[in-house]
Amino acid sequence: MSNELIINSTQDGERIALLQDKRLVEYHFDRNDTNYSVGDIFLGTVKKVMPGLNAAFIDIGYTKDAFLHYHDLGENIKTLNKYVKTVQTQKNTSAQLTPVKFEPEIDKLGKMADVLKKGQQILVQIVKEPISTKGPRLSCEISLAGRYLVLVPFSNTVSVSKKIVSKEERTRLKRLISSIKPENFGVIIRTVAEGREVAELDKDLRTMLTTWEEGIATLRTAKERDKVIGELGRSSSMLRDILNESFDNIVVDDAKLYDEIKTYIETIAPDKLKILKHYSGKVKTFEHFNIEKQLKSLFGKTVSIPGGGYLVIEHTEALHVVDVNSGNKSNSETDQEATALNVNLTAAKEVARQLRLRDLGGIIVVDFIDMKSAENRQRVQDVVKEEMKKDRSKYTVLPISKFGLMQITRQRVRPEQNIVTGEVCPTCGGSGKISASILVTDEIDQTIEDLLTRQNQKNITLYVHPFLHAYYTKGILSKQRRWFLKHFKRVNVMKDTALALTEFKVMDEHGDEIELKSAYTEVNGLQDRAVETE
Repeated sequence: MSNELIINSTQDGERIALLQDKRLVEYHFDRNDTNYSVGDIFLGTVKKVMPGLNAAFIDIGYTKDAFLHYHDLGENIKTLNKYVKTVQTQKNTSAQLTPVKFEPEIDKLGKMADVLKKGQQILVQIVKEPISTKGPRLSCEISLAGRYLVLVPFSNTVSVSKKIVSKEERTRLKRLISSIKPENFGVIIRTVAEGREVAELDKDLRTMLTTWEEGIATLRTAKERDKVIGELGRSSSMLRDILNESFDNIVVDDAKLYDEIKTYIETIAPDKLKILKHYSGKVKTFEHFNIEKQLKSLFGKTVSIPGGGYLVIEHTEALHVVDVNSGNKSNSETDQEATALNVNLTAAKEVARQLRLRDLGGIIVVDFIDMKSAENRQRVQDVVKEEMKKDRSKYTVLPISKFGLMQITRQRVRPEQNIVTGEVCPTCGGSGKISASILVTDEIDQTIEDLLTRQNQKNITLYVHPFLHAYYTKGILSKQRRWFLKHFKRVNVMKDTALALTEFKVMDEHGDEIELKSAYTEVNGLQDRAVETE
């Protein structure tokens, strides 16, 4: 199975698509204005202690105070608080934790008011990003994620991922890490560490220790609300977590981001540099890799599945509901049970894919087509579990009930991905009044004429709907060729499926969009105002 990571840089942030065998399986949008990501560590201030919730609200600079529950304080919260205070008052405090004397652990059934006071400064880490009307969710159990290991300050425990099942390998890894880790630092060994040599693990550990030391240096002069340690960008963190031998391509279309990712890959996996590529084609990145079309078809309320069936996906405040329908599937099977099983098996794979793609979290209820056979219900459940193994989020899959319902819980740490697939009419803007669509070619012709003659533009690129692209480029003496013969200036005509039939845009020779003023819009606007006056 081939894996490709395609990163498209926009004004608002980076769009990140993970493809498996050319099929879109994960989509992320890393916004430039997001300053509160999972893994970020802040110096917060306790704003309010809530005895009824056994929790506290912490100010880290977000519009709403972040939530910290007593169970997320960690056993050594007193040691952490004392260390933070020491670092802030004694500037020469070492980032090494060897000389730190641990305070007594807090009671697991204790009260928040016994640990934190209003106005107290505290080091916290975001474990869940702001979702809907809620602020971030915090934890005081600080951890730094690397490629193979997770470093946990103020702990001495070495634990191994449950997905590493070999007893010999678990013992080997524990022994290696115990021999190289510093005192008072715990380590969680990730699944990808299986089979790795001590040199690779040690390098990963040293990188995280350096990050910790840099964070403590920042903490010495930090003020409340300051970010002490920032998590990697979404693209780099994805590479850290999923980059392996099965990757074929990492494509980036922004030169600055390309350099950043190149530097990061040189650090974590120099042998993978050869698969990193800088895309500079004229066709938009997501268009070139057929991602734009997949986004439009996969994020709607209704999603087609192979064989004629389809899913209907609804969202509520409490849960997500997925309804499986057979649609117009041909009844080639021997009976209704066989038809239901066939559709459900196909739908099971698409449901698992949709959960990753939309990053759905919380409770998901899937209404499969009713099956009488317990064996068939088990087969469908097995397919869902097998497909969900590819998911990096924590999840639980419950058996299908006698009503045909399957319940899935999936960890949610970020807002779900939501792409609007419906389009407002580009001509009327949703008003219901449109000008004749046949006029769009006249408008394009006048625009090109004006750009080439009056504005003296050259090497411009016209982006149009595929239907219009055929109109302007097909034939020996096409419209595109006529423009060249008339003005001796080349006009590149490119397809853009994101545009409606009556939409178009023009880029100059530097790739910047040229602002256009529609003559037809002006005329229609004057006519509308005249009618309103009458």
